[in-house]
This record gives sequence, C-alpha cells and structure tokens, in this order.
Amino acid sequence: MFHSTNKRKERGGMSIEINFPEKILRRMNFSDKYFSETKELLKEGDYVQASEKLWGAASQMVKAVAAKRNLELRSHSDLNRFVAELRREANEPEIRRLWQIATSLHQNFYVAWLPVETVKESA
Repeated sequence: MFHSTNKRKERGGMSIEINFPEKILRRMNFSDKYFSETKELLKEGDYVQASEKLWGAASQMVKAVAAKRNLELRSHSDLNRFVAELRREANEPEIRRLWQIATSLHQNFYVAWLPVETVKESA
C-alpha cells in the first residue's frame, strides 16, 4: 500500500522521500490491489478474472501517470490516446506493446479467448 509519504531506498543505502498527492496515491493503491488480487486468482485457476485484474492494474497505473499531469482519463479512448502520447514522448515502442497486452487481457474478460499460458505469462 502506498502512503502520502513513501521512503524508497536508493543505491548505497541513501533514502529519499517522495510525496504523492492523494489523487495519484489512490490510483497507485488500486493498481497495487488489483495486481495482488491477480496472484490469488491465478492460484485458483480463474484466468478470466485474473485477466481483468491485470487490465485494472495497468489502467490504474496509466491513470496515476495522467493524474501527475493533472489529467483525468474517463474512457478507454482517453486511456489509449494518453498511452500513445506517452509512447511518443518517451520514443519507446515497448509502451505500445505492453499496453496492447493489457487491452488483450481486458478483452479476455468478456470473451475468454486467450490461452491460459498467455494470461499467466502476462502476469
């Protein structure tokens, strides 16, 4: 669970303090919660629900990044446009590939079309 003041260890034992605004913390905590729930669902063999939790974790982290920029993403379209913007800014194609995995997991919740191995590997 993330708190408004988090300490993170850096190399050499030096620690820095990071203060997150509440709106960002809320999204980060949801992401963490969904990812934790995924682990249990995978153990139980509920791959469809695990898919949706993985999507939820990814989408909440994207929303946390948007919140840091004082943006609120309210739709799938908003999420997709923002991720495309992040990819362009970072000049990092891996962002697109990872987001495509997340959206495939979200689709899997509705149609259960992904092989079990794909869901497990995506976690």
